[in-house]
Amino acid sequence: MIVCATNESKGQVLAPRVRVASSLWARSKGLLGTASLPPEEGLWLKPCRSIHTFFMRFPIDVLFLDGQGRVLSKATVAPWKMSGWKRQAAGALELTAGTLERTHTEIGDRITFSRMED
Repeated sequence: MIVCATNESKGQVLAPRVRVASSLWARSKGLLGTASLPPEEGLWLKPCRSIHTFFMRFPIDVLFLDGQGRVLSKATVAPWKMSGWKRQAAGALELTAGTLERTHTEIGDRITFSRMED
């Protein structure tokens, strides 16, 4: 499934094409094997409380969200790193590095996902 991720608090589209990874296999694979993440794309891992960038060659921006889509934490994660465990997170949104700075996304902002038409 593809959805659009929007920062409702700032009125900014974070990524118009976000792939949803909700199965164990899809979450385990994540972005592994991906050469890069285009600016208009992202990956929403749900449920998810931590991520890693092992075997990746590019940094990513990551938002950990609670069940209502509120940003609990945000980070730019370099290749071959691991995020800390986010106990209250319901999911993680992985985006192209620089997206959070460009959109001024902050902790406490509300992120929504809308289904894309086929």
